Amino acid sequence: MVCFRLSPAPGSGLVLLCLVLGAVSSYALEVNVTDSEKATCLYAKWQMNFTIQYNTTSKNFKTATISDFSTATYNGSVCGNDQNNPKIVVQFGSGFSWIVNFTKKESAYLIDSISFSYNLSDNATFPDAKEKGILTVHDLVGFRIPLNNIFRCNSLSTLEKNGVVQYYWDVHVQAFVQNGTVSTKEFLCEKDKTSTTVVPTISTTTPSPTTTPTSKEKPEVGSYSVNNSNGTCLLATMGLQLNITHNKVASVININPNTTDFTGSCQPQTALLRLNSSNIKYLDFVFAVKNENRFYLKEVNVSMYLVNGSVFSIANNNLSYWDAPLGSSYMCNKEQTVSVSGAFQINTFDLRVQPFNVMEGKYSTAEECSADSDLNFLIPVAVGVALGFLIIVVFISYMIGRRKSRTGYQSV
Repeated sequence: MVCFRLSPAPGSGLVLLCLVLGAVSSYALEVNVTDSEKATCLYAKWQMNFTIQYNTTSKNFKTATISDFSTATYNGSVCGNDQNNPKIVVQFGSGFSWIVNFTKKESAYLIDSISFSYNLSDNATFPDAKEKGILTVHDLVGFRIPLNNIFRCNSLSTLEKNGVVQYYWDVHVQAFVQNGTVSTKEFLCEKDKTSTTVVPTISTTTPSPTTTPTSKEKPEVGSYSVNNSNGTCLLATMGLQLNITHNKVASVININPNTTDFTGSCQPQTALLRLNSSNIKYLDFVFAVKNENRFYLKEVNVSMYLVNGSVFSIANNNLSYWDAPLGSSYMCNKEQTVSVSGAFQINTFDLRVQPFNVMEGKYSTAEECSADSDLNFLIPVAVGVALGFLIIVVFISYMIGRRKSRTGYQSV
C-alpha cells in the first residue's frame, strides 16, 4: 500500500490522500510506502520543480516550468525485494513521470539514479514545440547514506542535463526503513552542514489596505554567476530588496548575499539565475533574447516563507526590464524597481547583469539605464554652465577694468 500526504507550510491544514495527490506548487510531496504487513519501508518528503528548454517551430528556444503536481499518481512505488530495488514513481501532467531508484550496499543505502520523462506533445506545456513525443533524462546520483538514517537536505540541489534543470529542496528520504519506523537520526547534505538559518530583516506595519513599509535600509550588494561546460555564462551584481504585500501587510526583506545560494542555467535563447536561502525557496530571474540582438529580463518567479509561516508565491513571465544589446552588460547604479505584481516588487541597487556572451568571466561594456545616463549628462552640462558663468564674470571684470583705465587717462 502507498499513501501520500500533502504537507503545507507551517500553520496550514493537512490533507492525507492515498494513491492520488491533490496539490499546489507550494506544497511538499510526502510518500509513505508500506509492505504487506502495512509497515513503513520507504519514506520521502520533498519539493521539486523543473525547467525545460525546447526548440520551437519558429526556430526559437522557449523555457517551460513544471511545478504543478495536482494530477500526480504514484503507481509503481515499491518497497523492493530480492529481485527488485525500492523506488518512488510519480506520474503527473500529460505523460510526465519521475522515478528515483535506491540500492543497498553493505551498511548503507544509495540514492542510485533519478529519471525524468516529459511529453513534448503536450501543447499546453510546450506550445509550438518542434519535436514531439516523450523524452527522458537519466542522472546517476550514487549518494550514499548510512542505514537507519534519514537523509535531509533543505538546501537547493540541482541536476542539469540536455536542457532540463531539476530543482529539489526540503528533501527528507529514508529507504530500507527498519522495523517500520522512520529514523530520527538525520544524515545531512553538505550544504545543510555548512549553512545556518538567518532571520531576514523585515519591517512590518499594522494591517490596512494602504499599508506601506516605513523604513528601507539599503541592501548589501552581492555577486552571482552561473557556469556551464564553457565556463562562466552569466554574471550578476546587485543589491536586492523585496517588497511584499500579503494579507494587507507590507514587508521589506533585504537579501543577504552572504547567506544566499545561487545556481542557474544558460541556453542560446534564455538564461536563468536562481537564488535561494533559508526562507526563500527560490527567486528566479529569467532572461531572454529578442530580435536576435538584444536581451532583457522576461520573467521573475518567487516562492518563500513569510514570518508567519505561510508561503508567498508569485510568477510573471511577461516582463520587460534590463534591456541591452547582446554582447554587452546592463548597468544601473541608481535604485530601480522591478514590478512583478501589485503584491511583489524588487528594488535593485548598484545593478549590473550580463546573461549572455560572457567572455573570460568578465563583464562586457555596459549599457547604462536612463537614470544613470541622465546623471552623466547633467555633469558635463553643469560643468559647462559653470565655465560659461566664469567666462562672463571674467569678461565683465575686464570691461570694468578697461573703462576705469580710460577714465584715468582723461583726468591726466
